[in-house]
Order: sequence, then structure tokens, then C-alpha cells
Amino acid sequence: MRQHLAAVKAAAEISAAHVEGAEVGSRELVFEPGEVRPSEFTFAIGTAGSTMLVLQTVLPPLMVASGPSRVIIEGGTHNGMAPPFEFIERAFLPLVRRIGPSVTARLERYGFYPAGGGRVVFDVTPAPLVPLDVTSRGETRSVSGVAFHANLARHIAHREVAKVHERLGWPAECLRSIEIRDARGPGNAVVLTIESEHVTEVFSSIGAVGVSAEEVADRAASEVRDYLRVGAPIGPYLADQLLLPMALAGGGAFRTGRLTSHAATNIAVIRRFLDVSISEEAAGESALVRMRSSSPGHDAVDVC
Repeated sequence: MRQHLAAVKAAAEISAAHVEGAEVGSRELVFEPGEVRPSEFTFAIGTAGSTMLVLQTVLPPLMVASGPSRVIIEGGTHNGMAPPFEFIERAFLPLVRRIGPSVTARLERYGFYPAGGGRVVFDVTPAPLVPLDVTSRGETRSVSGVAFHANLARHIAHREVAKVHERLGWPAECLRSIEIRDARGPGNAVVLTIESEHVTEVFSSIGAVGVSAEEVADRAASEVRDYLRVGAPIGPYLADQLLLPMALAGGGAFRTGRLTSHAATNIAVIRRFLDVSISEEAAGESALVRMRSSSPGHDAVDVC
């Protein structure tokens, strides 16, 4: 798909790669990277395809490059098949920073499906990577929820806020609706955040034609309820996305719910490329994921 192609082209640009089969609909891809070079990069997806997917493609090599980089990506910031900006900013990047590199995020313009037009800026400063351990959530510090709406009737977001309040019982002062005035097209998203002592998790649901406001809010609220019931600090999507940074760091551990098929596939791919051992210890509805380098004496990845 176009967003996957944009990710391949972005990876090729940062590493002067030789690529064959880089086209929409391709069933085979040859990718031979060169040396990763830090710089300022701008990548335009051209659709509402996920800017976050492109970021997560180029971030691992840039966070161990020889110098800092700025990455500007234009496309979708909130669509139903990828994490929204708030997830990356509040849940994923704080844990990446604990692994070593400094990565900051700025949303300059929202991009909802199908119009797109979003713009995000990320600054990446490499540092030596160290193992990450997140096996306990700790005390809950705060909860909050936002219903974003762009070029739509306000009552849609108000109904979503009411539904979240009904399902989760969160205080009304922790829930709000925000109108986005500079989006290129209509859009709607519900984003729910749980900030705990050791981790922040973000759950979201994206509005779509034919889906009621109540159903949009209910989807996000159901994910929150599942997360709280299991009790593990790392949710299913964050578990999937932490695997590669932690593998590059040479070790660590986290507790999550049962691994998704997407995470299992990710583990299988990582094992093909990196000399790292990844194990899963199931216990009821949760699992403890551990990884360590298979190379003797290896503790962390230094800056290349």
C-alpha cells in the first residue's frame, strides 16, 4: 500500500539503499541499505496513510546513527489502522527515551482519513542504548480523555465524551471535546490516556462513516477496561512496538497481556535479523516477555 511504499522509500533515503520492487502492489522487495546518514528529512505520503508508520520505520536506525536528525512527515496522523500521534508522543516515545536516545515529537497539523494533510516533526538525538524493564504499572496518577472533531457537528464529540463517562466512570473534568479548525477534511477521534507511575498508555478509536459516536467511544473504552482488568503495564499495541527498540538495546523485559499475532510475527522477524533471545512466560491473561543478547559480553548498542 502507499503508506508502506512511503516507509520503504524513507528507509532507502536515510541509508542510500539499493531498492527493487518499490511500487504500490509489489509482492517482492529487494532492499540493500548503505550507511545510515543523519540529516533533516521530509517525507510526504501523499494520502492519509500513517505518518507514525513511516516514523517507526526510520526511527530505529536514526536512533543509533552518528548524529542527530530531524524527520518531517506529511500524511495521516489519525486513522483506524495505525497508532495516532498521541500514542506515539505519550506512550511509545517516553519508553524509547528510557532506552537511550532523545526523541521529541510535535504535531503541526492534524490529518484525518481520508483527506490526510497532517504534518508532524520529530527530532532524534542518538545515544547508547540500554535495556528497558517495565514489569509493573505502579499507582495510577491520572486519567484523561479527549474527543477530537474536525468539520463535523459538535454534538458528535459531546456524545462520545458522555459515553466514555458512562462506561469508565471517569470524572467529567477529566474529559473534554476539542474542535480542530485547520484540518483539510472531516475527522473524529477518541483518545483515552492512563498515566501510571512507570508507564503511560493511550487507547484510541477513530470515527468513520456509518459508525455512531457511541460506538466509536465504546471501542476505546472497551480497550481501557481490558487493560485495567489484565493489570499488566504494557498494552497490546505498545508491546508490539517496543520489541524492536528493546532488541536493539540487547535486553530487557516487560509484562503485557497475551501477545497478539502481530507481535508474534514481529518476534519471528526480529530473530531473523538480530542475535537476540526472546522468551514469553504466560501467566493467566498476562505474559512476561524477556529478551537478551545471544552474543557473549553484549550489553547494549553503542552509537554507530
